[in-house]
Amino acid sequence: MAVDDVDATLAAMGPRLRAAREHHGATLAGVSCATGISPSTLSRIETGRRKPTLEVLLQLSKEYGVSLDELAGTAPAPAAKPRATAPLSFGDDKAVLPLTRYVGGLHAHKHVLPALEDPPARPRQVSHDGYEWLCVLYGRLWLALGDQDLILTPGDVAEFDTRTPHGVTNPSPSAPVEYLVMFGPQGERQRPRTPAATARGTGGKRLPSEQM
Repeated sequence: MAVDDVDATLAAMGPRLRAAREHHGATLAGVSCATGISPSTLSRIETGRRKPTLEVLLQLSKEYGVSLDELAGTAPAPAAKPRATAPLSFGDDKAVLPLTRYVGGLHAHKHVLPALEDPPARPRQVSHDGYEWLCVLYGRLWLALGDQDLILTPGDVAEFDTRTPHGVTNPSPSAPVEYLVMFGPQGERQRPRTPAATARGTGGKRLPSEQM
């Protein structure tokens, strides 16, 4: 394999490693605890800013339960079987349905957060390399972005640099919330092909205390 081919294969592994981690239902912090690889190193590998070593690939391959061929994109395609894609479940009862698989640097998911019996606390925030687009389909979504608190309703869109601390929760005790998330590498931006809107976000009301 030529040097250029090796570099291209290693560069393409970042998105595949992120997809494998998300399919495994693990966080960067959780994988770091299990493997000893720092979260910042894992994040840089997933976003293509650092090439993984063979030792790291072997550790992550074992942790995620995938082969090196799958991570390199050289595994033979499995025989097609008509079946529905089951959503992933997380400890907070959130369901995540992947909408893309190994398609370069951009991944899309549908998230569903159930209604909560008790008023939620402010969402726990995380930060990492990347860029995210979020669109609410149904219900109300509380987005804590840095020191801002926004309530997004159906049709509202938000996009932000994920190095800004961010977190979401369902503020409604009566209904679930469904929303779409697209995540891309650091520096990736939307490229609208229609006349640009006056603002990048639509909707997104600042959170008044009485709405809680």
